[in-house]
Amino acid sequence: VQLVESGGGLVQPGGSLRLSCAASGFTFSSYAMGWFRQAPGKQRELVARILSFGATNYADAVKGRFTISRDNAKNTVYLQMNSLKPEDTAVYYCSGRVGGHDYWGQGTQVTVSS
Repeated sequence: VQLVESGGGLVQPGGSLRLSCAASGFTFSSYAMGWFRQAPGKQRELVARILSFGATNYADAVKGRFTISRDNAKNTVYLQMNSLKPEDTAVYYCSGRVGGHDYWGQGTQVTVSS
């Protein structure tokens, strides 16, 4: 199993970014996928999750601003982040649970600052 994130960067408050996570090594369409984030000095937290059939759930802090989606033909999960705030600054990780084991990408840094 391999998960590779991309799309992070520096953005001003109120701006947008789209993160991508390319998955390989398992039947992507059969599994739920999630985005997590970890800010300095804080625990890793769930941002959004999408089930295999497309149902989604979000952390309260990002509801209405972030959208998780998946393209099973491309084995890719996305996180569209709008109206970004400084408190969204963190390393964002893609994750999937396959065969009872949690797999993680390497993470991509998102910095929201003026």
